[in-house]
Amino acid sequence: MNSKNIAFLFPGQGAQYVGMAKEFYDEIPECREIIDKAEEILNMPIKDMLFNGPEEALMQTENAQPTIVVASLVALKALEINNIRAKYTAGLSLGEYASLIFSGALSLEDGLRLVKERGRIMGSSLPKGLGKMAAILKLDNEKLEELLKRASEFGVVEAANYNCPKQVAIAGENKAIDEAIKIAKELGGLGIPLKVSGPFHSSLLKGASEEFYETLKNVNINKLDKVVYSNAKGLPYDEKDDVKDILKRHISSSVFFDKTIEHMIENGVDTFIEVGPGKVLSGFVKKINRSVKVLNVENMESLNKVLLTLKEI
Repeated sequence: MNSKNIAFLFPGQGAQYVGMAKEFYDEIPECREIIDKAEEILNMPIKDMLFNGPEEALMQTENAQPTIVVASLVALKALEINNIRAKYTAGLSLGEYASLIFSGALSLEDGLRLVKERGRIMGSSLPKGLGKMAAILKLDNEKLEELLKRASEFGVVEAANYNCPKQVAIAGENKAIDEAIKIAKELGGLGIPLKVSGPFHSSLLKGASEEFYETLKNVNINKLDKVVYSNAKGLPYDEKDDVKDILKRHISSSVFFDKTIEHMIENGVDTFIEVGPGKVLSGFVKKINRSVKVLNVENMESLNKVLLTLKEI
């Protein structure tokens, strides 16, 4: 199949689960290599975390971020050795780093070290329990703006992730998020607290983004050999972009995933493959456009399904 029609999507934090990437490790030597190499680079018991958890450890931001990216890169390797390629790529929040490694913009070493440091900083940037996130469902943009305006009377609250129509994650201070959940119900919507450890992609993480920039400064950014979408823009990186500055802002700015998918489809993408743990992004894509093909690869069964499906096209 023409890789020009395929986009690889990489999941963000929250996709982690105990046992991710295990089948690939057991059955594909090239995948085993990636996990073993990641352990060396990160000096972390990645394999044990991936396969055995415990879940409480995987939930911690400093562990979740590197393990999800490693599991995604393992699934990517399983696709690549089966000659499944893509011209376009995007990730949700953390997933953008897997996209940048896939595109050659970041080496495996630099990419994984950045993710480890990003997880450490984001996990410790605010006192524990200060700030959280919620998913707001079933509200159009006008009602979402009303919700944010009303909830902001109780503290900082901002739109963090524009995932798909009528599904936006908000982030902010605890009281403001609690009130936003109540207001969502009043407006005919639904607010669901998210299992994350902080108010990611909000101005409350401005300090974290500045701290992270000190690490970013020392990293080499190579030329991209794929069309990589920036969360902060909802559009591809271009040659004029300061990638390091965008990645700095990425921590505290909104994610425009819906805009990204719409733009990809406009540019001819008709097959999306979610690469790594979970099917969250697949669900978003289906809600954005039901006419495109949506697949995922996280274990041997889903890999075989992708190979069979693409063979038939």
